[in-house]
Parts: sequence; structure tokens; C-alpha cells
Amino acid sequence: MMEFLGLYHYLVFPLLLMSGIYAVIAKRNLFKKLIGLALMQSAVFLLYITMAKVEGGTGPILKPGEEDVLYSNPLPEVLILTAIVVGISTAALGLGIIVRIKEEFGTVEEDLVRELGGR
Repeated sequence: MMEFLGLYHYLVFPLLLMSGIYAVIAKRNLFKKLIGLALMQSAVFLLYITMAKVEGGTGPILKPGEEDVLYSNPLPEVLILTAIVVGISTAALGLGIIVRIKEEFGTVEEDLVRELGGR
């Protein structure tokens, strides 16, 4: 049972991912769709970070006299930091576009924007 509790993040990942996919597909509000994209990004971040954790591993800092030490790979964390920056940029651009759509059409509902002349 304790082994199962240590792997809860493998249950949280699909829940976050599926709720994000649901928001992107089913919701008609553009802001809610953007929140769904952020949820999907967070799910992927969680998966990468938790898979990179090595039990008993330390940071990859070489010390004299230590030869058989288990090191954790820092590459996934570095990639996730880059992905977080890209995610924030994507969210900012999306919010800017949503604000512009609201100014132009007076609504952020996808169906109404299409009816009012959007594509």
C-alpha cells in the first residue's frame, strides 16, 4: 500500500491532462480554453519532474573521494524551466488576443464571435 501512495503523481497526471483537454474541447469561453491549455502544460510539467526523481540520488556535483555515488539527472528540470517560460509567454499572448477579441466583438464566447463575423 505504501508503494502505491508514493506513485500518486501518476494518477494526478492523467486527471490534470484530461481536465485540460475537456476544457479546451468542451468550453466555449476563450478564457476557459486558455486555462485548459495551462492545465495540460502543468500536467506535463508534473510528469517530467516526477519521472526525473531518482531515489537516493544527489545533485551532480563531483566530490573528491566519492566514486560510486548515484546522481540525479538535472536535464529534465532544466527543460521544464524552459517550458515554464514558454508556457507563461503563451498564456500572455493568449490573454492579449482574448482582450483584443473582447474589444472588437464585445464577448469572449467562441460561438458569438463566429456569429459576429469572426472566422
